[in-house]
Amino acid sequence: MTASVLATPELLTPAWPAPVNVKAVSSTRPGGCSVGPFHSLNLGNHVGDDPAAVSYNRKLFQAIAKMPGQPGWLNQTHSTRCVTLSSGVTKAVNADASFSQQPGLVCTVMTADCLPLLICNQAGTEVAAVHAGWRGLCDGVIENTLKLFSHPANCLAWLGPAISQAAFEVGAEVRAAFMQQDPAAGRAFVAGEQGKWQADLYLLARQRLARCGVTAVYGGEHCTYQQARDFFSYRRDGQTGRMATAIWLE
Repeated sequence: MTASVLATPELLTPAWPAPVNVKAVSSTRPGGCSVGPFHSLNLGNHVGDDPAAVSYNRKLFQAIAKMPGQPGWLNQTHSTRCVTLSSGVTKAVNADASFSQQPGLVCTVMTADCLPLLICNQAGTEVAAVHAGWRGLCDGVIENTLKLFSHPANCLAWLGPAISQAAFEVGAEVRAAFMQQDPAAGRAFVAGEQGKWQADLYLLARQRLARCGVTAVYGGEHCTYQQARDFFSYRRDGQTGRMATAIWLE
């Protein structure tokens, strides 16, 4: 570890009417000890940062967020796989979403432009965290996660910090892939320059949630690319850190 703590981490708390026993939080960029392109609360251990700094940042994040235990870190691969967390399992598994019905287990995803999405049921007995880049979103990571809920239509969802439409340029093939599954997805794309399109991850996620019966959707007001002080952005900076978004049952 090469630097001292700069400040207390600034965490985001979802503004949504979740049951009182559902706890959720999203990290931001300030408040850790990483330096260089990972400055400062980098929580990703796969991006080239000093492992000691990442370990310190993760412990700090866990403590400031008052988590009941270690976050359930995943090895994210832009898949549609959702795993059910189990107590006593500390090794990261390959998946892009996690689900829990057990108090004390912290569903967690990392992002730096992709959409972090949290889900809970109105009874406060089921929670999930989803990593939704455009590929996973298109292929059905939200749908696969909601299949694990007893009554998906009774769920709430919160859209964490992601890249905004104004900053997210994609090729025509991305738009075509979404529209092949749902023609209404065309409303989430605005024509850009040289055959490119500006994609709205927030709207695409809302559409997918609505198709599963989830209409109580909150968040979606940030832009990781444009808010450089607050968020890491892979598209903006290339080598950079990762934020984490987590949810658990008390």
